[in-house]
Amino acid sequence: MLELQGICFSAEDESREVEILNDINLTIEDRFVAVTGPNGSGKSTLAKIIAGILTPTAGRILLDGVDITDLSITERANMGISFAFQQPVRFKGITVKELLSIAAGKDAGITEICEMLSEVGLCARDYVNREVNASLSGGELKRIEIAMIMARKTKVSIFDEPEAGIDLWSFQNLIRVFEKMHEETKGTILIISHQERILNIADRIILLSDGRISKTGSKEEVMPELLGCGQPCKTLTDKM
Repeated sequence: MLELQGICFSAEDESREVEILNDINLTIEDRFVAVTGPNGSGKSTLAKIIAGILTPTAGRILLDGVDITDLSITERANMGISFAFQQPVRFKGITVKELLSIAAGKDAGITEICEMLSEVGLCARDYVNREVNASLSGGELKRIEIAMIMARKTKVSIFDEPEAGIDLWSFQNLIRVFEKMHEETKGTILIISHQERILNIADRIILLSDGRISKTGSKEEVMPELLGCGQPCKTLTDKM
C-alpha cells in the first residue's frame, strides 16, 4: 500500500517560487489507478515524487507503512517501485537483452527475453542484440521500457503516459499487458494518462487540478465530471 500524506512541491521559476502540488493526501492500494487532469495540473510531478526523482517540499510517502520520503530512486526501486518515463531513456552500449536481464535481476535466457518482447509486440530476433540507443524509435523504446517494467515485477509500477509513441500497437494490447502485470505481481499499476480508453480500465481515477486533488473515485463517479457532459464525449483529450 502506498500512502501520500500532505505532499507539497514548489519550484523556482524566474526568481519566484511556483506551487505545483498542494496538500496531496492519498492511499493507493487498488489494482489499476489512473491520475489525470489538465496539462500543468501536477500529474507527472506527482509520479516523479513517488518514484523518488523529485523530493517533496513537505509531506511524507509511505510504502507498506515504511517512510520512504528521504530514500533515493535506487532504494525505492529495491523496495519495489518502478517508473516508466514519458520519454524513455536511451542507454548507449547496452543491448536490449542486457537491459531486460538487469531489470529481471538475473541473466535472462533468450527464450525468456523473447517472451518479454513478444508481450509488447516486438519480434525478438530483431531486437535482442540491438543497443538501446538513438537507432531505436520512440515507439520501440516505449515498448522495451514497458517490457523492462514487466521484468521487474514490482509492488508499484508507475507509467507516465504509456500510450505515447505506440500508435501502431493497439490499446487493447497495452491493456492486456497491464492486466498480465497485475496477475503476476498483485501490485498496483499507477498510470498518468489523458486517454479515455486507459481511464476506462482504472479501478480508481484521481483527478488533479491546479496541483490539488479535485476528485477521486471510480470511473462512474469521476468520468462525468471529467468529461464535462452528461454522456460520454468523443475524446477525453478534447477536454484537456
